[in-house]
Amino acid sequence: MDFTGADILSVNQFDRPSIERVFEVADDLRPYAQRKRITRVLQGAILSNMFFEPSTRTRISFGSAFNLLGGEVRETTEVSASSLAKGESLHDTARVLSGYSDVIVMRHPEAGSVAEFAEASRVPVINAGDGTNEHPSQALLDLYTISKELETRGRQIDGLRIALVGDLRYGRAVHSLCKLLAVYNSVHYKRVSPPELALPAGIVEELRQRGHEVSVYHELEEGINQVDILYVTRTQEERFPTQEEADRYRGLFRVNQAIYTKHCEPNTVIMHPLPRDSRAKAQELDDDLIHNPNLAIFRQTDNGVIVRMSLFALVLDVAEQVHNHAQPVTWYTAKRNPR
Repeated sequence: MDFTGADILSVNQFDRPSIERVFEVADDLRPYAQRKRITRVLQGAILSNMFFEPSTRTRISFGSAFNLLGGEVRETTEVSASSLAKGESLHDTARVLSGYSDVIVMRHPEAGSVAEFAEASRVPVINAGDGTNEHPSQALLDLYTISKELETRGRQIDGLRIALVGDLRYGRAVHSLCKLLAVYNSVHYKRVSPPELALPAGIVEELRQRGHEVSVYHELEEGINQVDILYVTRTQEERFPTQEEADRYRGLFRVNQAIYTKHCEPNTVIMHPLPRDSRAKAQELDDDLIHNPNLAIFRQTDNGVIVRMSLFALVLDVAEQVHNHAQPVTWYTAKRNPR
């Protein structure tokens, strides 16, 4: 993959060498993400963060990643705050904003909308989630986290055993991760969900055609044993036809320390794309897991900044120049703990 000036719209753009390149640059940028060094390699560059759906981690981590490379960020956080509310087309919005920006990150509730926007943009566009379709940067940071967690256990991604738990029908993060993992060898996907929230058949067929094993479970305890990664998702209530229907599934599969100890292997890594539901009887991950050393959800979020820094550095072609613009950190950072 030629990253320079490229739109990042789908995980289908990535083969194994391009994933490894993203991770190589991410490793190189880790000192800057952890505030051990400062770089101003993107000084003067402007990111337009266009988020037409609610977001905390994705929006702020993209902005933080750009700031940590020395760039500036401009944000629109809802349709009502943009000219789209006045009937402006995505084409016209893209033409205008790309004249103000060097790169654009966009989230939109409609599948395919970011690709449509990118066609009219004069600068690179990164998909931060388009409806139920894809979330490529989330899949990359999830895969980077998997790689790092397995590395500490002397393992690699080939031969991975992963349990995908929860709303697999509407969870775009799960869809993208499944496709990205498919470029590796001999992955065993264990799908744990109600029948109504199963992983789309098209994705399952694609995984099987690539030679991967895909198993189906409707009981949590049976599906989460003998896996390396336990990847749990929340009920995507905003995608359901009615709130009443979404409520039927909230908290249906709930992992706590007792369930983990009884049914998971001792080193099984617990992941979640977040946000996790903290409401009573709706939690996918119980609070009693917070001190479990295998809970990697906050290492995931830290890795989100690193991976998104890598994407910016590659798309804007500054990956080899970062260290030429480096200097020491001047503020207190001793309390920061990346683990």
